[in-house]
Amino acid sequence: MREGLGLQVFLVCLGMAVCSHASMPQNHAHQRGLSLHRHKERGKEGQVLHRSKRGWVWNQFFVIEEYTGPDPVLVGRLHSDVDTGDGNIKYILSGEGAGTIFVIDDKTGNIHATKTLDREEQAQYTLTAQAVARDTNKPLEPPSEFIVKVQDINDNPPEFLHGPYYASVPEMSNVGTSVMQVTATDADDPTYGNSARLVYSILQGQPYFSVEPQTGIIRTALPNMDREARQEYDVVIQAKDMGGHMGGLSGTTEVKITLTDVNDNPPKFPQSVYTMSVSEDKVPGEEVGRLKAKDPDLGENGLVLYRLIEGDGMNMFEISVDSETQEAVIKLKKPVDFEAKRTYTLRVEASNKFEDPRFNAWGPYKDTATVKIMVEDADEPPAFTSPNYTFEVEENAPNGTVVGRVHARDTDVANSPIRYMILSYTDVDQFFTIDSEKGIIKTTRPLDRETQSWHNISVSAAEIGGSLGQHAKVRVNIKVKDLNDNAPEFAAQNDVLVCENVAPGKLIETVSAVDKDEMAHRQHFRFSIAPEAANNHNFTLKDNRDSTASIFVTRKGFSRMTQDIYFLPIEINDNGVPPMSSTNTLTIRVCSCDSRDTILSCNVEPFILPAGLSTGALIAILACIVILLAIVVLFVALRRQKKEPLIVFEEEDIRENIITYDDEGGGEEDTEAFDIATLQNPDGANGFLPRKDIKPELQYPTRPGTRPAANSVDVDDFIKTRISDADNDPTAPPYDSIQIYGYEGRGSVAGSLSSLETVTTDSDLDYDYLQSWGPRFKKLADLYGTKDPADDNS
Repeated sequence: MREGLGLQVFLVCLGMAVCSHASMPQNHAHQRGLSLHRHKERGKEGQVLHRSKRGWVWNQFFVIEEYTGPDPVLVGRLHSDVDTGDGNIKYILSGEGAGTIFVIDDKTGNIHATKTLDREEQAQYTLTAQAVARDTNKPLEPPSEFIVKVQDINDNPPEFLHGPYYASVPEMSNVGTSVMQVTATDADDPTYGNSARLVYSILQGQPYFSVEPQTGIIRTALPNMDREARQEYDVVIQAKDMGGHMGGLSGTTEVKITLTDVNDNPPKFPQSVYTMSVSEDKVPGEEVGRLKAKDPDLGENGLVLYRLIEGDGMNMFEISVDSETQEAVIKLKKPVDFEAKRTYTLRVEASNKFEDPRFNAWGPYKDTATVKIMVEDADEPPAFTSPNYTFEVEENAPNGTVVGRVHARDTDVANSPIRYMILSYTDVDQFFTIDSEKGIIKTTRPLDRETQSWHNISVSAAEIGGSLGQHAKVRVNIKVKDLNDNAPEFAAQNDVLVCENVAPGKLIETVSAVDKDEMAHRQHFRFSIAPEAANNHNFTLKDNRDSTASIFVTRKGFSRMTQDIYFLPIEINDNGVPPMSSTNTLTIRVCSCDSRDTILSCNVEPFILPAGLSTGALIAILACIVILLAIVVLFVALRRQKKEPLIVFEEEDIRENIITYDDEGGGEEDTEAFDIATLQNPDGANGFLPRKDIKPELQYPTRPGTRPAANSVDVDDFIKTRISDADNDPTAPPYDSIQIYGYEGRGSVAGSLSSLETVTTDSDLDYDYLQSWGPRFKKLADLYGTKDPADDNS
């Protein structure tokens, strides 16, 4: 049987070779002609041979794949016309698989396949055959190339390379809606037989889905598939080759199909009536209750909108949606009052946010429910009759002026009395007080608008005997009305600079004024030169009637050497009620200018210093002045150290030895010190010596007593007499107005008046404070104090 098959292959190969021979290119024919030519010459050597047709031309051989017999498969036979059968010709095979898969009998030219071939691994092999002389290996024919094709058999089942598959289709889709397409592949030869011709069928998933046999497109097979009833389906698809006939190979894949959601369900409230409650002490914005309409759809198809459509509580409550839970949240819009109304009714409607017009015919996509809200009683704080108060009070109004009154009431049934108070942190300076029972606000002192024009305080109201923390607050704004109590003044305190060569009539400055008080409509300042300077011949003033005034020069020939500064008093009136005015001084400084009126200098020093003096010369002059001053100070200090005592007694005075002191006096506390000058003049002791610093109201006669003679030198008697007079005199303290002291003692507020410590520091001390010590120190103030600058001006 195998020999018959090989013969068949050989005959087929010969037939194909003949066909191929007729269509070979010319160059090949030329080569064959050469081979034939050689063959003919070789025949002349022996005998004349007739030319015969060659069998050395072919195109391709065929071999069946997957052959599993015990013997090699005969693929075909090669034969050359020069082969006479004597064994001198050797056939050689080369190319793909030569020697391993394909072997050739070098004598007979038979080609066998030694291995099982798989067309899916390699569909054809290209080989080259050649006939050579066995003894010399010289080619007898040119090499020829041929192909061995592996003939396909149905040995590969269809495969789904991308399975398992996942697909989705909207719920409620029409019958025949395409879901997806699945494709299987077959490794067999699609050009040979029906080995690769596939047919699709559905093994699982009926009756919901179907598949097209030729294309593998899966479609819906039932109408109105509802996702809410069933969401996922497992479908098994089979692909079978051989056109689906018996004996064909098959493969399967699984397709998981999910129904996607569409808005085919309206929202629905689980119950038709809901009951809620709210306390009357709740503030607007607080939550009262929640309700929810259920919608089995997903995503945006399940979004629900809520709104109030009717009810007596539509103005008192509002509704919103919780985006996370899709619940309707009812909140308080305005405060409720248990004493005014105790129940409210609302009608709530729920509808889908997004509607699908395909399902509008199924019915309205909305639902309604009734909500009843009960108001609960609560202990409420007092309520002010106004949310805020605004009062006015006159500036500088006296203490106790009534500003205004606030009023609050208890909204509860008990109607308890109210206690008022001003919150201290809003009136830190305590400008106001309030009647705790009547709520009348008064001032505690005069108010100054310029310091603070508005006072914002808070008043608290609480029930007497009520719950702790139950109080109400209200804002009270108090405006201080302006009183014209401030005089106007210059807007800016700047010096006016005038050139020496200024022309008469030139405008040198425009002045303006400001007023801390409020300016009334059309109110403006009036300017005029003060009466004391009305007759000056240097400057004049023009009121511009727009709250400004212009200053003009009335003469020429100003000189800085003569007078460099002028003071012009200007009176400003605000025309208020009552009118206020003030006198402000304008300082005018004369300056040196160039020909273009550009100010060069306004100082006096350049006119005093010699022209052209260098910096080195100035330093030398200043150094000389400092040295001279130092010499003078040193000379004065030395003179003071050698100065004789302040009190000099005549040498003939025998009592000189008793008035020379080396210690300082005890001051006003020293009651044992006496006037030594009196001891030198005993004649003055016989009469009454009044105090020189004050004028006594009554003159008391001297008490009679034993007195020494005028020329007596009994000092002991004289001292005793003076002590007795001082002790019995009720009009004055001990007589010491002309006593000499070197030290005032610890009890004196004046401190030390001794000149012993000020000999070398005279120029560094300031005795101006003596002016304020009274008449007792007037003489010292005149001696040591500086001269009052006011006296110079006078």
